[in-house]
Amino acid sequence: MQAQSPPTTASDISRTALSLPADTGPAPTINGARAMEYVKQIVAFGPRPVGSANHKKVEDYILGHLKGVEVEKDSFTADTPEGKLPVRNFIAKFSGTKDGIIVIASHYDTNYPLRNTSYVGANDGGSSSALLLEFANQLRGKKNDGYSIWLVWDDAEEAIKPETEMPFAQDSLYGISHLAEKWQADGTLKKIKAFLLADMVGDADLNIERDANSTPWLEDVVYEAATRLGYQSHFFARTMGVDDDHIPFVKRGVPCADFIDFNYGYNDVFWHTTQDTVDKLSLKSLEIVGATMLETVSILDKMDPLPPK
Repeated sequence: MQAQSPPTTASDISRTALSLPADTGPAPTINGARAMEYVKQIVAFGPRPVGSANHKKVEDYILGHLKGVEVEKDSFTADTPEGKLPVRNFIAKFSGTKDGIIVIASHYDTNYPLRNTSYVGANDGGSSSALLLEFANQLRGKKNDGYSIWLVWDDAEEAIKPETEMPFAQDSLYGISHLAEKWQADGTLKKIKAFLLADMVGDADLNIERDANSTPWLEDVVYEAATRLGYQSHFFARTMGVDDDHIPFVKRGVPCADFIDFNYGYNDVFWHTTQDTVDKLSLKSLEIVGATMLETVSILDKMDPLPPK
């Protein structure tokens, strides 16, 4: 991912009045200790840049966790500045009672230019991939009382070349771009009611940005969800535009929200460095983001109709 502009205040973004459902029913819960254990197991494989042996081990780890779940595999070969690389997206599908799909996504690869270092991406890719594994625990074996939920572990999000050598927009988002194109071609895209992205969500000093590239009304729903759970102090103190996995869906008119804390360490000092390790993370942060994402889904399930795309 890449930040587009310096932070501004949340009040700089216009908001649309929403017709929100009543706050009823039990609040969602996340097993933060279990999610953190998944982070540790993912990180234990070491660096996992696309095309590496460790990357394949993480693929097998994710798929092993999803046994008994309907999983679509979107595999292809990407043409990159470093040559052709194998890319694999995994989509775990959980059916619902309403017509439509809510996608929750995370990339699972680590930074390619750092492939020969000890960089393990505990927060950047690890935290969100683990959180989706915990979502699978929540969703397994039951039908969602609302839209179908598809969990997407997308691949090759990270740029292949350093930004000093090639612009991020021209050399990144390989997996999710392919999936967006595929779903546009086969008609799936029309069924997607919302695309929720998790990225860098484990920071112990958690402050999720209000993303100026996301859909304003959906960001408002996210803040409502956080407020209902008492987590609003961890959301939207800053606003910035983030180029992230959601962008191919934003460009195709799908309502999107990016859950991302882009200030990782003082002045973002841990991001894309070998300091992105598990000791910088908090299971409470995973619980906060996970519960807020599920509460967002719950609100969307009850909003009828949803605002126009």
